[in-house]
Amino acid sequence: MQPLELIDRYYAGHVQARKILIAHSRQVAKLAVAVAEQVGRSMQVDRDFVEQAGLLHDIGMIYTDAPMLGCHGKRPYITHGIIGAELLGNEGLPSHALVSERHIGVGLSVEDIKSQGLPLPLRDMCPQSLEEEIVAYADLFFSKTQHGQRTPEMVRASLARYGQYKVAIFDTWHNRFKH
Repeated sequence: MQPLELIDRYYAGHVQARKILIAHSRQVAKLAVAVAEQVGRSMQVDRDFVEQAGLLHDIGMIYTDAPMLGCHGKRPYITHGIIGAELLGNEGLPSHALVSERHIGVGLSVEDIKSQGLPLPLRDMCPQSLEEEIVAYADLFFSKTQHGQRTPEMVRASLARYGQYKVAIFDTWHNRFKH
């Protein structure tokens, strides 16, 4: 499976969305691989999977209503993770599907989904594996609409509006994954 071929299958004819997705996903994958290589010195981590998952984690955004990203679907953007999980699952990539579903912020708990009234299934969508955590962590540093890498302080500020416990999860990851 070649991630860019899979992206091309779903993004054919969507030039702007494809360009944004690939630029963002390459940034995420590059950082995720660097983290995996550093973490891999002391823990077992699947570097190749991290790279593939980093490239594919946002594949579902094409079916969302996010015109600034070139996406003119019908679903809310917050659903891009579960849409991606469905696509990747249908492609025979169940582990990649889990990364897509669980990469939003530092993860979404059932309580997060309920309390925020999110249009998502009521199930835990928090990263479970080391590889899932690495991709979610790397994703926090890159926006699809702004250039450059966010600082840890910027990531903390963006997470703080969802509660200090989200910042605490990031801080735990950051202490383990400093790049």
